[in-house]
Amino acid sequence: MIIQTEFVDIDTPTGVMRTYIYRPKAPGKYPAIIYYSEIFQQTDPIARSAAIMAGHGFVVLVPEVFHELNPLGTVLAYDDAGKDKGNADKFEKPLESHDSDTQAMLDFVDQQTYCTGKVGSMGVCIGGHLAYRAAVNPNILAASCLYATDIHSSTLPSQANNDSLTRTKDIKGELLMVWGKQDPHVPNEGRFLVHQNLIDSEVHFSWLEFNAAHAFMRDEGLDRYDPALALQVYQMSVELFNRTLKA
Repeated sequence: MIIQTEFVDIDTPTGVMRTYIYRPKAPGKYPAIIYYSEIFQQTDPIARSAAIMAGHGFVVLVPEVFHELNPLGTVLAYDDAGKDKGNADKFEKPLESHDSDTQAMLDFVDQQTYCTGKVGSMGVCIGGHLAYRAAVNPNILAASCLYATDIHSSTLPSQANNDSLTRTKDIKGELLMVWGKQDPHVPNEGRFLVHQNLIDSEVHFSWLEFNAAHAFMRDEGLDRYDPALALQVYQMSVELFNRTLKA
């Protein structure tokens, strides 16, 4: 499908959040996917990834995940300075603020004539965690969580008993969990912990582990990018959202 792009500035309890929208150009109503980025916010690889998903008949919203901590429109570079700033932001923003961001986007989607009202979430790296976290909201019907960091460690700031591991029991939608076995950010023990917690919480989920590094979906920086695996993961994500959001 041919797509169009725009951005909107959405009010949240913690400030204005710039959100980039990718959607089919053809008239009609489409389900929505909230696409959570890496710590670097909307880089070129994230924009291309969102466009791929939108081209399969979805309205894709890419929020600036650390909008409270940066000027609107901030994109961090894939270098040491960008990594340091993004990681600092990650550990400064509490999960409760991400929750209210998600609700603000759900409220926005509800008001758009081009949306059906059905919403899923997707994300990479910290965005994979935020897609998982978004699924705690009962209005998120499915989530594609790609090499999600910090779920296993419960190191992101939150109130007592409100970390994402503890809140897993509240997830009602279907999850797709995708991991790289050579990812140093989520060791074997961390993946095993998340897997067992999903089973104990009786969540409906699929689980895939590939021989791949962290950020193997990112089509910039060829030391990690695996195009064949990326294509496979896009296909699985599209299948998930077609089945859960378009039925």
